[in-house]
Amino acid sequence: MASEEHGTAGILLSFMLGALSGAALAILFAPRSGRETRDMLGEKLRETADRSRRIGEQALEKGREMAEDASGYVDRQREALERRRDRLAAAVEAGREAYREEKEKS
Repeated sequence: MASEEHGTAGILLSFMLGALSGAALAILFAPRSGRETRDMLGEKLRETADRSRRIGEQALEKGREMAEDASGYVDRQREALERRRDRLAAAVEAGREAYREEKEKS
């Protein structure tokens, strides 16, 4: 198990170092000026932030819908259980009454 944790950590570290190295090389050898590159990176960052915010809002709304659906399901099941309990109680009471009547006849 310990070797799996170290292996996963090593893979993640290698991936992160590779990504950082690639980003640094891309910026160094970009055909744009530094200002153009910064402007482009800033715009991409804003787009990504907006997209992330929209996705977060959609996920939150979907979560609310699922919670409402689950709540409705629980309510319906609770009502069904109460109806079954009432029918069972009525059946038990009818059985007791029938037993009393038969006992009185004898």
